Amino acid sequence: MITGSLVALITPMSPDGAVDTKKLDDLIEFHINEGTHGIVAVGTTGESSTLTHEEHANVIRQVVKTVNGRVPVIAGTGANATHEAIDLTRRAKEAGADACLLVTPYYNKPTQEGLYQHFKAIADAVDIPQILYNVPGRTMCDMQNDTVVRLSAIRNIVGVKDATGNLERGEALINAVPEDFAVYSGDDPTAVALMLLGGKGNISVTANVTPKIIAKAAEFSLLGDAEQAKAIDATAALLHKNLFLESNPIPVKWACSQLGLCSEGIRLPLTPLSEQYHSAVRESMVQAGVLLV
Repeated sequence: MITGSLVALITPMSPDGAVDTKKLDDLIEFHINEGTHGIVAVGTTGESSTLTHEEHANVIRQVVKTVNGRVPVIAGTGANATHEAIDLTRRAKEAGADACLLVTPYYNKPTQEGLYQHFKAIADAVDIPQILYNVPGRTMCDMQNDTVVRLSAIRNIVGVKDATGNLERGEALINAVPEDFAVYSGDDPTAVALMLLGGKGNISVTANVTPKIIAKAAEFSLLGDAEQAKAIDATAALLHKNLFLESNPIPVKWACSQLGLCSEGIRLPLTPLSEQYHSAVRESMVQAGVLLV
């Protein structure tokens, strides 16, 4: 089981929008040195929606090669067309990813039965560990706990990223799925609380900026040390909030650019962080101790 702080890695881009492969390698080394427990490549934060399929596969291949087995690599391969998700998942397996992260189909709003059949078809088609991803705030598609429980019976569906931020619902899900099925947080502000309830890790946006803090908070959470986990996480509380002042990954890419980890390059229809939010994001980075006043 993959556990701990799993960074939802940004995809660094040059100002013209091209993928910056040199900065991508540097980011991976940065995270491994800072204690991040796993890399999630080309998810929402990695701008998967604006990469071509070839770019998508190339980023996964590069991450797998550079990581070289030092931490697990989870590849984002979700899509709103089942055949497209199967194709991306096959490419991730061929690239050597340890697991795949599959977001619920967006825009077309399938039924719960449609969600079950979608994820079952992908699991049947590609023999690689698969993690479901429920983020209704972005997709307008909410996979209910009963559907997740039903899917947890499929051998290679091994977990779910719950980005609802609803702790009552998350706890109910943890209690309903098999012990070997991992529930991960996809909501930084409530991640420590979910892990203390039995969640197995945090697929984190904030970890792009403060990997050491998020890794330590996850470690203490998984040990059941609530006092230490909450104290460490509190230093990043403002960052958890301010990294969503505009749509993710706009603020986190700007924050990473301030640390020299990448340029501000981002692809349309996303645009660089509005100047009115610069001071708020900078203040939260100072509070977290990653940027000097």
